[in-house]
Amino acid sequence: MAQFMVTAVGSDRPGIVAAVTTPLADLGCNLEDSSSTILRGHFAMMVVVSGPESLSADALAEAIRKHAAPLGVTVTVGPVTLAEAGPEANHLLSVYGADRPGIVRDIAQFLAERQIDITDLQSRLIGRRTPLYVALVEIAVPAGQDMTALQTAVRDLGEHFDVEITLRDIEQDAL
Repeated sequence: MAQFMVTAVGSDRPGIVAAVTTPLADLGCNLEDSSSTILRGHFAMMVVVSGPESLSADALAEAIRKHAAPLGVTVTVGPVTLAEAGPEANHLLSVYGADRPGIVRDIAQFLAERQIDITDLQSRLIGRRTPLYVALVEIAVPAGQDMTALQTAVRDLGEHFDVEITLRDIEQDAL
């Protein structure tokens, strides 16, 4: 089976998911992994699909674009090589504080320095007068990491940047 990464981005409106998945089904493709979200009226979707060996990325992209273009959706398709699954999230960082540029960069740099992989990141501004920045960051802490030292470093990071950061274990739920 051939594997492809399909992305679809555009202004949100009903029918986008149907427009993307209809040609996938018509061409005999199977959705293996998918994620989609709406951010301030913009829809984004990423899908890993498997399909017949004879199917090319260009042919798949053309088929999806025929359905998605009338909805104003930009579609990209590329081949995916078989690779090992990435690390699974085992901890959640929650960040709350006054909004300012660089919060995500600071958190990401802190994690990268410790070889901790970000598996999912969601953030949002809450409120208009005094916006509160909220981020939920699922991370894969490597086995053998000194969790006491990591907890201390997380607390220190929050104090340094004047934000509240908590680190906790997360349950492993399989989709």
